[in-house]
Amino acid sequence: MSRTFLDASILELVQKLSTEEKISLLGAPNWWNTTSIPRLGIPSIRMSDGPNGVRGSSHFVSTPAQCFPCATSMASTFDPELVHKVGALLAAEAKVKSSVVLLAPTCNIQRTPLGGRAFESFSEDPHLSGIMAAAYVDGLQENGVAATIKHYVGNDQEHERTAAESVISDRALREIYLYPFMLAQKLAKPWAYMTSYGRIHGVHLSENPYFLKDILRREWGFDGLVISDWFGTYSVDQSINAGMDLEMPGPSRWRTPLLVTHMLSSQKVLDSTLNERAATVLAFVQKQARRNPEVVYGDGQERTRDNPETRAFARRLAAEGMVLLKNEGSVLPLKVEKDKVKKVAIIGPNAKERVISGGGSAQLKASYVTTPYEGLVGNAPESIEFSYEVGCYAHKFLPTLESFLTTPSGESGWLCSFYNHDTEGEPTGSTVGEFVLRDTRVKLNDFLPAGLTPTWTIKLTGKLTVESTADYELGLTVAGRAKLFIDGKLTIDNWTKQKPGEFFYGQGTIEEKAVVPLEAGKPVDVYVKYTNTKPPEGPEADRSQPALMRGVRLGGCEKIDVDKALEAAVELAAKSDAVIVVAGLSPEWESEGFDRPTLNMPGRQNELIGRVGRANANTVVCLQAGSAVSMPWVNDISSIIQAWYSGNEVGSALADVIYGSVNPSGRLPLTLPVREQDTPAYLCSHSENGQIHYREDIFVGYKWYQARAIEPLFPFGHGLSYTTFSLADLVISSPVSSASLFALDVSVKVTNLGSVTGSEVVQFYVILPDIGLATPSLQLRSFSKVKDLEPGQSKTATVQLDKYAVSYWDTRRNAWVAKAGKYGLAVGRSSEDIVLKGYFELQNEFEWNGL
Repeated sequence: MSRTFLDASILELVQKLSTEEKISLLGAPNWWNTTSIPRLGIPSIRMSDGPNGVRGSSHFVSTPAQCFPCATSMASTFDPELVHKVGALLAAEAKVKSSVVLLAPTCNIQRTPLGGRAFESFSEDPHLSGIMAAAYVDGLQENGVAATIKHYVGNDQEHERTAAESVISDRALREIYLYPFMLAQKLAKPWAYMTSYGRIHGVHLSENPYFLKDILRREWGFDGLVISDWFGTYSVDQSINAGMDLEMPGPSRWRTPLLVTHMLSSQKVLDSTLNERAATVLAFVQKQARRNPEVVYGDGQERTRDNPETRAFARRLAAEGMVLLKNEGSVLPLKVEKDKVKKVAIIGPNAKERVISGGGSAQLKASYVTTPYEGLVGNAPESIEFSYEVGCYAHKFLPTLESFLTTPSGESGWLCSFYNHDTEGEPTGSTVGEFVLRDTRVKLNDFLPAGLTPTWTIKLTGKLTVESTADYELGLTVAGRAKLFIDGKLTIDNWTKQKPGEFFYGQGTIEEKAVVPLEAGKPVDVYVKYTNTKPPEGPEADRSQPALMRGVRLGGCEKIDVDKALEAAVELAAKSDAVIVVAGLSPEWESEGFDRPTLNMPGRQNELIGRVGRANANTVVCLQAGSAVSMPWVNDISSIIQAWYSGNEVGSALADVIYGSVNPSGRLPLTLPVREQDTPAYLCSHSENGQIHYREDIFVGYKWYQARAIEPLFPFGHGLSYTTFSLADLVISSPVSSASLFALDVSVKVTNLGSVTGSEVVQFYVILPDIGLATPSLQLRSFSKVKDLEPGQSKTATVQLDKYAVSYWDTRRNAWVAKAGKYGLAVGRSSEDIVLKGYFELQNEFEWNGL
């Protein structure tokens, strides 16, 4: 450990650096680390992706990690204390991965449920998003790990994300899209910000001084590190001058000695600006090294942190985030007493799948997974008899096969061997490196063994043993070129000619498929040959490929007759006492890199659910998705649980809610629409001629539905319980106000009227007076979760409203303004279930800037 660096003056360190060393600090040597300068004792610090776990520094050989529920699930808890604990546990997870910076949280706005990364963002509402983001950041940073709040700002969809300009009015920017970042900055002060990929006002965010200097640093007082999203830097001088400190990932493409020294010599970048950027990076590294010397100066190894306490918390968190949307006839909790429920059918494509997270940078290799089927069966009362039918498939790519593979030496997984090769792509010489992989998604973007030539080959070998005798469909998808051999026979050629597809953030091919007969218990030899070179012909040959964007994916499953599978599921449902259908999306359908094409669930899931619901009145549907899906069968189903992506403990948490050991208290952090045409961003969620028009303006989410008198399927804030509550005795204090100061206390009595203990979320919406502008009828400005009310018990929910609750953005004054007048306060269980109303007066107008 270098005490010299930890105690050093940053200004003196900068003076000791050569120009080339300063430049090196503004980039990175690899995908996850900052640049070290050994001669001055300056260490490297490591980052890792979040936001629902800590993956570590390798996609290739991932160290297993705890996977917590996605952000929409966290927001559904309406419980900042719980989300604060998530941040604290993620800090511990980061440190065992030798990381002191987490690339999280994401607090963009869910302006459309079709956004590919909607599951990563907390809510459609800026207040709820900001409060949850602040709790998450506090939990991380109180334990020494830097939060990197992202994506600042307007990265709300994936279509043409690196090029498109988000066309947003100044008022919508302030009141909707910047608002959660502003709240998080006020309440938690993140130590780092990550810029979004796209443009606003025609300028990429990573080179936009208005957002990085004027708003973030001067107006909000941020003094930490600004980093680019990965490959989200598009210039040399513009990004440096705008205040973007660190280009990621490395090796740098823009901040090279050649390019930056040219900018210095031409005075497009000044020496003082280079010094300022270098000093910011050094100060950030020094602070993290001081906070975590045992990590920064440790052995650099990555480990898995797994203990009963974390498992129990993850289970509780997942259950708290589940939202009971519907429960007609009180089907839930399942009543097993007095033999009311003996036979339970578990049906659906997600029941036995390991669907725990959305896709892209949020995805990780979980240390363990309790699937819905395992959780429901393993936690059930002994009197229940279970049966299972898949009903239909819902995968986009065939399921991965690691659990059915063993290496040639008998280990779990398959063997990956690296070779240099000749001009024909044939391996030559001995292996350059060998690794056992326990995943048939092989990602090569952030790791290659030393000693490889610019082009190379890998051999992936193993023995595949299936559980049922049947025809199996196998699929091979690749960014590069690959062939699949089964028992030495060429089975799939994705090498010679290729068709572009969505694999690997749009850099790969479609999934090429083949059907092979396999016998239960009889192993077959699997061999995939892969090269990082491009094919000699076809569209893929001319396709550009970003640095290190390489990989191959093998999938497969039993080939089914869908008509017969559907019939079998309906027959099973009809003869069962109750049915649990587990359906929805998966990381293949909801992911970074692309947006969803439709609200419909894939495959024939809607047909399956409708038919099963009509066959058995006691049908419970559990939906795994990060945002809204269409529910054409909603009137055929008694009970619906929005289960989101719930992490490792999804199965156990589902069992807790379904069997009643947990009384559901989750509330929707977004509006669920009847149809796509009802959504605020309909017809303007994609880039058109390089622009994404936010035509709904400030009317995002529930504000849109109320302004247009559109009835949602389920409103923002909605969620049922196994008990009932009353809200009464609204008390509003006299406001305290002066120039840029406002404070108001509000209280409500909450009483549990039912027979079981439960928790209620009280939501406080402000109604602005006439300000001469179009304004939402209701805006969430506070909430309180009253926890664990026993039957008959009452508690008082008390909140304080501040200047944020009464202000709007005045574009002419370029300031926040609170008008004098009569304000309404609506208190309820959702944006559509308002129980109490009151009023307060603001005597004098005031305006303010900053925080």
